[in-house]
Amino acid sequence: MTDGSGDPRTARTRAKLREALLAACAERPLERIGVADVVRGAGVGRATFYLHYDDLRALAVDACADIVREAVEALHAWGRTPPGPDAPPRELVVLLREIRGRAPVHRSLLGPGGGPLGELLHRELRQYSLDELNRRRPAGSGHDLTASAVAGLFTGVLTDWVHDRIDATPEQLAGRVWRMLLAVHAAAASHGQSTVTGPPAAPLG
Repeated sequence: MTDGSGDPRTARTRAKLREALLAACAERPLERIGVADVVRGAGVGRATFYLHYDDLRALAVDACADIVREAVEALHAWGRTPPGPDAPPRELVVLLREIRGRAPVHRSLLGPGGGPLGELLHRELRQYSLDELNRRRPAGSGHDLTASAVAGLFTGVLTDWVHDRIDATPEQLAGRVWRMLLAVHAAAASHGQSTVTGPPAAPLG
């Protein structure tokens, strides 16, 4: 992907391409979408597409960036003390409602192997969790395992949910996944892998 994101024209063109891809994903799986579909939807030429992105996957990853950012923020939308197991962050519920509202799009981007959204979400959540854990305690204390568990749990549950393999409302899913994330950190704390004290432990560091 080329640089130049500070240029307003570049930003507008990339926004058009992202919107065109997401619109196409609402109608069919990502693997059935081609560059021709995207440039036609964006109203730009193929050469313009390749000026900004190396391939369709690079565009898909860029299009997923906002969703991933919202997910990371939703899982950390609390102050010094995270809510208890029966009170997930309200932002998490809102996020899941939005995802359910655009289920075909997210289903397309969260493919069986993770897809661009799943891969990016797992990577960003894992890194955020690892950074937070290392900030509280020096590295080498099993934080890598905890961070991987947190990222894998949330990404896997979200993927199965958008593919209708989990029957739950956004409110129900938020509560269940929040309790599971707290349990991961409680288990890590019992083995000396977390330094978060006081009930409950922070689910992502």
